[in-house]
Amino acid sequence: MTHPYFDTATSPRVLAHRGLVTAAGEDSGVWENSAAAFAAAQAAGAEYIETDCRVTADGDVVLFHDDTLTRLTGDDRQVSAVTTKELRDLFADHGGLLSLADALASFPGTRFNIDVKTDAAAAPLGPVLAAHTERVLVTSFSDRRRRTAVASVLAAGARLRPATSGGSSTIASLRALSSVRLSPARSLRDLDAVQIPEKQSGLRVLTPALIRAAHAHGVEVHVWTVNDPEDMVRLVAMGVDGIVSDRADVAVRTLSRG
Repeated sequence: MTHPYFDTATSPRVLAHRGLVTAAGEDSGVWENSAAAFAAAQAAGAEYIETDCRVTADGDVVLFHDDTLTRLTGDDRQVSAVTTKELRDLFADHGGLLSLADALASFPGTRFNIDVKTDAAAAPLGPVLAAHTERVLVTSFSDRRRRTAVASVLAAGARLRPATSGGSSTIASLRALSSVRLSPARSLRDLDAVQIPEKQSGLRVLTPALIRAAHAHGVEVHVWTVNDPEDMVRLVAMGVDGIVSDRADVAVRTLSRG
């Protein structure tokens, strides 16, 4: 049965990678994973936003990709060592900080793809996501962390588990089993999607056999991070169900033509 996360949404899926920062946004200093970046993605027609969560020194679940502030601010502190107020002040001139709760409340029509970046963020997700499981997908490179996060959501009283996509070990298993035509049913149990690069470290991850195996078990295949329109069209023609892109505006225009 298809998870409500995918029901009634446009296919192929366009997942706005950390929102959308346009050229105008860059000029005005908008940061990824900010309220302004999410608003731009929504305005471009993206139904899904891919984002990342960590916890601050206060234990708040905030949307931030890196483990430190270095790349965005030049400050080498870890996000976990910064208070929410400090982080909110840093984002004030760059599009606005979003906690996960903020994002769910401010963008009620948006479906979120949430990458759980740290073990510390897994348990606090439960109370935040429990009332929104029809429009969230929980994922992590760590399958153990992903399962912990999903269990936390269910323990918080959710009537429906959130959608979920497999981590690195699941993807490795699916890639290996599909290549020798063995069933990946056990690896894909309770999954709704796999989200993968086309290639990694020079090795091809996405193959026709992988797509067929995933689809045979009702699992969608999303590819990241795809910014070239020709690549978007080519991958969808292969059977990919979703494109994760920094250029959600381009992806929406390109894929809506079909």
